[in-house]
Amino acid sequence: MRTTSRCATPWLAVLTILGVAGCATYHPAPLAPVHSEQEYRMRTLTDPGLRQFAKSNLGSSLRKWPPPKWDLSRLTLVAFYYHPDLDVALARVAVAEAGIKAAGGRLNPRVGVAAGHTTSPESPWLYGFNFDIPTGAPGKRHYRVAQARALTEAARLQVAETAWQVRSRLRAALVEHLLARRKLELLRAEETARADAARIMEQRLAVGEISRPDMNAVRAERSTTRVALKAAEGRVTETLAMLAAALGVPVSALAGAKFNSPHLDQPLAPEALAPDKLQRAGLLNRIDVRRALAEYAATEAALHLEIAKQYPNIHLGPSYAFDDGQSKYKLGVSLALPLLNRNQGPIAEAEARRKQSAAQFLALQAKVIGETDQASARYRAALASYDDANTLVALLKEQESAMQHAVQIGESDSLALAGLRVRSAVAARSSLTALHKAQLALGDLENAVQRPLDGSAPLPPVPERGSGAMKGTKP
Repeated sequence: MRTTSRCATPWLAVLTILGVAGCATYHPAPLAPVHSEQEYRMRTLTDPGLRQFAKSNLGSSLRKWPPPKWDLSRLTLVAFYYHPDLDVALARVAVAEAGIKAAGGRLNPRVGVAAGHTTSPESPWLYGFNFDIPTGAPGKRHYRVAQARALTEAARLQVAETAWQVRSRLRAALVEHLLARRKLELLRAEETARADAARIMEQRLAVGEISRPDMNAVRAERSTTRVALKAAEGRVTETLAMLAAALGVPVSALAGAKFNSPHLDQPLAPEALAPDKLQRAGLLNRIDVRRALAEYAATEAALHLEIAKQYPNIHLGPSYAFDDGQSKYKLGVSLALPLLNRNQGPIAEAEARRKQSAAQFLALQAKVIGETDQASARYRAALASYDDANTLVALLKEQESAMQHAVQIGESDSLALAGLRVRSAVAARSSLTALHKAQLALGDLENAVQRPLDGSAPLPPVPERGSGAMKGTKP
């Protein structure tokens, strides 16, 4: 009997090796805030990985990198390469994909070992093995995997939605910076015009042609313009920092960079914005709508799974025992009897979640329609104001040209010309304000349908992390 009992040792060793083999091991991955901050501050627009990413997207059109001027399309490449929000979204996809693997896992069998000693004269030793082999009810694993796949699809769509948000914030920051620089130039021109007017007024004050209050009013207006000029200078610096944040790079990376937007002064004509086409584009193209459909599919699979859980798992229990010198074999079957609980609670919760998901989808559809209509109306109104402002600017330019000719031939004085130039500068600033509102409204309209409308290039693909972007911050 000692020989028989020793035979159990190899079996236990084999089972232990089979159970341990292939197990994952822990690998520490500490975060180093100081190192990641240094890596962030070292980002540049000349990074070799960024150049390779741009080359893979631009192909033959990439003649020089970095380009002499940065437009929205090329800046979008930079943002997609560097922006940390995309790392977070891609990390969620990795978690969801791991969920598919977890959902597809099979139930492990269990083994039990028992040993003892008796006073039986036949054999003082007794030992036994018993196994528990679970067999899942049909469909449970399939529905778990289906739910995990739907959630993974929703996570992938979340990446696309995050990419659009990155592009949207980048467009807004670029528009703000370009218009801030334009406003600074206009204020400088206005300050020059007011300085000319003040100089002429001072000359006339000296000879008594005007009163002191009139002179003080001109000086006050010039001081107000100077204050606005200082604020505009600060706004340019502020919007440059906004642009850097939208790109995911430090402000130092944008030193010396020049920016432009070919469509900045020519907003999209309203004829190209048919309401029915916009609504259809929003309902079919918006990523959050497609993500809501994927989330609804996940609730469908979850309900299937809870219904399948009504049916208990069957456990097969073969066993072997050595007792009183006799080998004994058994085959048992066990299952939970669904008498007191048939999973009604989880089924009701899953049905409620499916209804909630359906209601959220319908609410999102209504929101898309409302946002599209409102953004379209706001854009048309802003565009009309911009057209009116441009008409006034053109009219004042014609008057200024005519008056300049009149001054040259002696039919008008220089003070009237200086005053007209001031009015032209003020009108140009009003036109810029109207353009700003039109561009903001166009951005809202693009967000409503989640697609470029101003002729910009389509969004580039999001690069996989580890192949370039953010690699410096990975521990």
